[in-house]
Amino acid sequence: MSSLSRSRAFLAATLLLAGTLTVMTRAAGGRASQTLEVAVGQPGAPIPSTLYGIFFEDINFGADGGLYPERVKNRSFEFPESLMGWQKAVPAGGTFEVRTDDPVGPRNPHYLRITSEDGAHPFGVRNDGFRGIGVEQGGHYTISVVARRRTGDAATLRFDLQDTSGTTSSASATIALTGSTWASYSAPFVATRTEARGRLAVYVDGAGAIDVDVVSLYPDDTFNHRKNGLRADLVQLLKDMHPGFIRFPGGCIVEGRYLDGRYRWKETIGEVSDRRLIVNRWNNEFVDKPAPDYYQSFGLGFYEYFLLAEDLGASPLPILNCGMACQFNSSELAPMDQLEPYIQDALDLIEFANGPVTSTWGKKRADLGHPAPFNMKLLGVGNEQWGPQYIERFAVFQKRLKAAHPEVRLVSSADPFTDRENFKTQWAKLRELNADLVDEHFYRPPAWFFQNATRYDSYPRTGPHIFAGEYAAHTKPVGSGESRNVWEAALAEAAWMTGLERNADLVDMSSYAPLFGHVDAWQWSPNLIWFDNLRSFGTPNYYVQQMFGANRGTRLLTVKADGAILSGQHDLFATASLDEPAGEVIVKIVNSADAEVPLKVVLPGVKDGNARVTVLTAEPMAENSLTAPTAVSPAESPAPVSGSAIERTVPKHSLTVIRVKKG
Repeated sequence: MSSLSRSRAFLAATLLLAGTLTVMTRAAGGRASQTLEVAVGQPGAPIPSTLYGIFFEDINFGADGGLYPERVKNRSFEFPESLMGWQKAVPAGGTFEVRTDDPVGPRNPHYLRITSEDGAHPFGVRNDGFRGIGVEQGGHYTISVVARRRTGDAATLRFDLQDTSGTTSSASATIALTGSTWASYSAPFVATRTEARGRLAVYVDGAGAIDVDVVSLYPDDTFNHRKNGLRADLVQLLKDMHPGFIRFPGGCIVEGRYLDGRYRWKETIGEVSDRRLIVNRWNNEFVDKPAPDYYQSFGLGFYEYFLLAEDLGASPLPILNCGMACQFNSSELAPMDQLEPYIQDALDLIEFANGPVTSTWGKKRADLGHPAPFNMKLLGVGNEQWGPQYIERFAVFQKRLKAAHPEVRLVSSADPFTDRENFKTQWAKLRELNADLVDEHFYRPPAWFFQNATRYDSYPRTGPHIFAGEYAAHTKPVGSGESRNVWEAALAEAAWMTGLERNADLVDMSSYAPLFGHVDAWQWSPNLIWFDNLRSFGTPNYYVQQMFGANRGTRLLTVKADGAILSGQHDLFATASLDEPAGEVIVKIVNSADAEVPLKVVLPGVKDGNARVTVLTAEPMAENSLTAPTAVSPAESPAPVSGSAIERTVPKHSLTVIRVKKG
């Protein structure tokens, strides 16, 4: 996710928006019939299984409050403001304070002491959750807490899920404590009503004091019903994209504003309560979208990321810090003679992912419950770094990592400003180093994507391959937060993706960014998937990604119109592939014009019968929402094949996918 500051973002966007042409201004009126010819009998280059994938970054409350479905914010009182998210549940009747004497453990030094002064009237605190706490009627959850009795007769904790007013309870549970030493307790928690923005109250029953820590409300219905698992509806949306890879954990959070705040993967594995919290890099990046309560608990850590990749059937692509803090912020550098800890982290990560159980880090993976290796083949060195400082650090990483693990392909960083001279200089240096993959990022207006569908046609076919690691069409200035996920933007991305696929001999990977946005807690827009505490929906951009991911194919086929490769002529963009396991030809067609097009698709050697046609079309400003999640979504229908050809009218502003048996 690009970490442009407001001023830089507006400057870049202003320059790019000059002369912008949108879908809405494209030619209208009657259109002559077009004939497309697909070279079915001449399969070309293989299409990488990783061509379309997912980029995840913890922005817009995408992890805590999103994909990681813990309902309690600051559950261990480890935020710098220890009581952030907590307040009195009743106005009087007791006291509460954060303490550090005799804690649960050294990595979790804070806890809360709740003292009830009147045994006849319970006293306690409540947690606000992530813009509220969501539960669904009939939903099964688990309340858990680490607690101990301290003084008086108090021996029971009562948990109530209340509405925002604190007057109505949606679920409740009680836990009886058995001793005065720290112990873990849990109880089932079944919601009696749906509440999207509830509050969790924790009461002490009886007069006396009880210490509490690691207060958790967690859904039982996680994806694959895994303990400490992920939010099921969001993971299902990801799985339905058919991703070839997943890049994690970012993005700019890998770098941190300063190196002290960088992402350290070793701090994110092991017991959840022992994972050391840090501030999220997006906590205060935008002055008009402050998120002072945005921290990373690392309940979603590297082990969970690897499990997610496995669940999705996607190749894991972790990104590690290379000794550089974010250059949009401090630009702090680790001296060249102090890079060893960063390099060792990378070597240890490869061992954690792929090593045998007899190795140090392979054993740690096995102890966590996964003795089999994760088969990691990709690793990113830095994110959105530029200049000679990056090149000299990447060169050191490359030499060490390739000597130890030549089987792991390394992703290097291109200058995120692809129009400036340093982009060319950095590319030349990476070419000299024979880098495996170069990561290019594009946050541009829709017109740029239409006009650049041929971007990679002229790239050299020797040297590094391409990872289009972050891209999204912005209808308003980048970083303004005003861009929306409208069909105009999604259609522009579809046109550009035909160029990615047509160049699949060079472009190995691509992913939209950012992935998630909480409708009540976002910092950046647009995003691929939006959600609240209970619901989620895919945007028009999501359905474009889904259609391309589900219809990738295994080998390229050439598509021509009037003898020329079709890449935007007459506002038409197309690509074709052969799905060898299915024995099918796949044709993708983007019509960006404000008029339908009579089209004849000639498929030599394909027998008469029926094709499956999926169409995604809408008015340019159409979008989806929580209340209309599929307003812009694909529809499938059959189409006749006669004389090895399909004739149909392609709607205006549309993406069409045709699948037909080869023979």
